[in-house]
Amino acid sequence: MAKTKNQAGEPTVIKKYANRRLYDTGRSSYVTLEDLCEMVKEGHDFVVKDAKSGEDITRSVLTQIILDQENKGEDNLLPIGFLRNLISFYGDSVQQVVPNYLETTLDVFVKNQERVREQINKSFENMPGMNPNMQGMFTGTTPPSIEELNRKNMEMFERTMKMFTPFGMAYGADQDGPQEENK
Repeated sequence: MAKTKNQAGEPTVIKKYANRRLYDTGRSSYVTLEDLCEMVKEGHDFVVKDAKSGEDITRSVLTQIILDQENKGEDNLLPIGFLRNLISFYGDSVQQVVPNYLETTLDVFVKNQERVREQINKSFENMPGMNPNMQGMFTGTTPPSIEELNRKNMEMFERTMKMFTPFGMAYGADQDGPQEENK
């Protein structure tokens, strides 16, 4: 596949032309979004630049890869509720906090990924006849369980939201307005 970095230690530059073609300068060949997806999975470092303006368009190309992956089938990573919540943060006072929170949470998940896989595999062994894609998703017997990771992540997220919620309203409170006190 492509080189991880060019000779100067910089990420490989992928140029995107007006005709929407992508050119990998590391391999001196055209690539597809699917090729870039594989490069990401293999850990190759690259940036995507508009061939004419030189503008860094890596974010939009990576977003397009996610969109393509989400549209491929039923095995989606991004639930509709998550997408709606994410969209609702645009223009919100917590917009600046969300990217760091999401990145940190995903980094923790990636670091614990092997433990999570081991737990899921152990759950498969304990639940014969279950669909392998679903086994282990609802058990919490082996620390750290998926539920425990989710609970800790949600607690951290709720604490963060409370810091940025005006007038001390609890995160998740009625969104139509402040809650009335007992009369």
